Amino acid sequence: MLSTLAPLARAAEVLRWEPPFSYASPATRQPYAPPAKARRAWKLCVVVPHLKDAYWLAVNYGMIDEARRLGVHMQVLEAGGYPNLERQRSLLQACAEAADMDAMILGTVSFDGLSDLLRDVSRKKPVLATVNDIADAGLAAKVGVSWYDMGRQVGEYLAGLPHPGQARVPIAWFPGPRDAGWVPFVDKGFRDAIRDSPIAIVSTGWGDTDKTVQRDLVQEALDAHPEVRYLVGNAMMAEAAVGVLRGRQPEGGPGGRAGDIGVLSTYFTPGVYRGIVRGKIMAAPTDSPVLQGRLSVDQAVELLEGRRYARHMGPVIRLVDRRSLPHLDLDESMPPPTFTPQFRYPPR
Repeated sequence: MLSTLAPLARAAEVLRWEPPFSYASPATRQPYAPPAKARRAWKLCVVVPHLKDAYWLAVNYGMIDEARRLGVHMQVLEAGGYPNLERQRSLLQACAEAADMDAMILGTVSFDGLSDLLRDVSRKKPVLATVNDIADAGLAAKVGVSWYDMGRQVGEYLAGLPHPGQARVPIAWFPGPRDAGWVPFVDKGFRDAIRDSPIAIVSTGWGDTDKTVQRDLVQEALDAHPEVRYLVGNAMMAEAAVGVLRGRQPEGGPGGRAGDIGVLSTYFTPGVYRGIVRGKIMAAPTDSPVLQGRLSVDQAVELLEGRRYARHMGPVIRLVDRRSLPHLDLDESMPPPTFTPQFRYPPR
């Protein structure tokens, strides 16, 4: 069920990059107020990697609820996972050829695997990138954050923890799908942050952000490297790791090696939130995926109506642990607990 209150009633704080599309360029913090209701019922075609985890569900909620608020139409298509580049290409092509669609919003499965297609389809309709980093070919606008900074914040947090008497702290690292556009950046940011610290990566598990896939990777890492002190990586790994570690604790208590292993996530989901509240997950940065969904719809509407708009913007990244949790605006990061994936607005 969608909220009945107008979302984003107060100004949010966002980052804007000038010149656009490069996270290496300087960013400035600015207040952001959402636009008024659209003058036309524009039709937006949204193509995302999948809607099978809580992160993309949060983006989906932000987009659908903002489409409702602005009075525009939306169709959402999913590729089914990060390995499915060809399927995403065909979905984007279908959006471009649909006569009733006015603009396309793309959450890519690959940094440059769609560049040739984007150059072509952007001549027909504007293409706006959302969430995942992507080469700038054909883009009219972009919403996202620096995934390098997401990885860096986790690495700095981990490196800053006390490790008394330990010259080397072994960890297992789970960046995500090797070919996804965001993964190389989070991987580099994390590795740069721990370079001069005792943290040592002894196992790296690449894989799709499917909880079953990540659970298997965690089990394999723990079997091969029982010395690891921390499991660090994507949110589906962190959520799965909580259950894996619980199952490895001796019957009757929390003691044993499993009880000594910390878990950190590179992004924030409802499952990660619950893990932080319960003390099972130590920390995670949030890039406010609900807010990103809203910003992308706002950006598309402003573009279509010929208003001034920020070509490249995104939420301010915030590191969340139990101490900072009370200060977090959860509505920017998490959908209502009753929300289920929505593929069309208005619904038929």
